[in-house]
This record gives sequence, structure tokens and C-alpha cells, in this order.
Amino acid sequence: MTLRREDRDLVGLTVLAMLTLGPRHTYEMQRFVVKTRKDYLTGLPRSMYHSVDRLERDGLIAVDHVDRAEGRPERTLYRLTEAGRDALGDRLSRLLATPDRDATLFVAALSLAAALPQARVETALRERVAALAGEREALLGDLRSAVGVERILLVEAEFEAARLGGEHDWVTGFLVELGDGRLRWPSAAVATTFPV
Repeated sequence: MTLRREDRDLVGLTVLAMLTLGPRHTYEMQRFVVKTRKDYLTGLPRSMYHSVDRLERDGLIAVDHVDRAEGRPERTLYRLTEAGRDALGDRLSRLLATPDRDATLFVAALSLAAALPQARVETALRERVAALAGEREALLGDLRSAVGVERILLVEAEFEAARLGGEHDWVTGFLVELGDGRLRWPSAAVATTFPV
């Protein structure tokens, strides 16, 4: 599986995931990001407002209603569309399943994984484990065939093999915890009580 440009839009992905909890206005979403330390996002608040505009234009979110509380600024609340829900599932599954040199993508995907059903997350992570094992084995094969090359010229490949092995082991352990119930998946009721 290959990551597409839209898969790398972490602000948009985060907006889609937050809207699974119900209608929100942009400022409220930005506060949620800050409070829950979604540190993988940059350029806030401007990037959040641009992302909301783009997602609405693309039909992934829509205006739910406009809140006009007395003495407060008017606030537009957005909701997730069916197309947005589908895009979220597709993008998040791709990020969970596909190893990439940019570790921020996986950190973001893990941060938002509870927006998907547990079974879908497990399926994507099993794909990731297989891809990591394949990448690591190919790299180790390249290292074994580098006969006569000074080791100092190969240390970055050794590091990458170790990094791939460490990630493989962590994801495998995470899957075990999900499978045996040590790590509980949030119910819909729990998911809607995130602090804002």
C-alpha cells in the first residue's frame, strides 16, 4: 500500500476524527488539539481553519448549524458527512498499515486510531507488521550481500534495520494487548467524553 498526498494531511485527518464525536466549531477543535497534546500538528490555528474550509469544499464535512449565543461571536459547527467518514477510515487505515520514514504519520494514526473500530485497526496493524518484516529482511539481505564494504559505510542501514525491528516488535506487542483484552477499545460512550 502506498501513501497518497491526502493521507499525509494530518490536520484534515484530525478534524475528520474529531467530528466523529459530533458537531464542533473550528475553535473548539483547535482547543481540543492543544488540550490533548496532538503535537504532530503544526501551524495552528491557521492550518485548522484552512483545513476546515478544504474539507467542506470537498464534501467531507458540512455545516451542521450556526450558534448565535448572545454576547458571543457567531460560531459555525461542522459535522462529518458519509464521504468524510469513508475518507477518515480509508486514510487512517492506510497510515496504520503503511510504514513510512516519517514517523510522525504513524504517531498521528495511533493518536486517532480510536476513531475506527478495533477490528479495522487490528487488520491495518497486521498489514504493517508484515510490511515491516519484509522491509527489514530485504535490508538485512542487502547488508549480507555487501561483502567487502567497510562497515562504517553501512551503519545507517544497520540503524534502519534495528529501527524497523523495534517498530515491528512494538506493533506486534500492541496487537497482542488488543487481542487479549489488556488494552480496552473505547466504547462510543467513552469516546464522546473526551475533554474539550
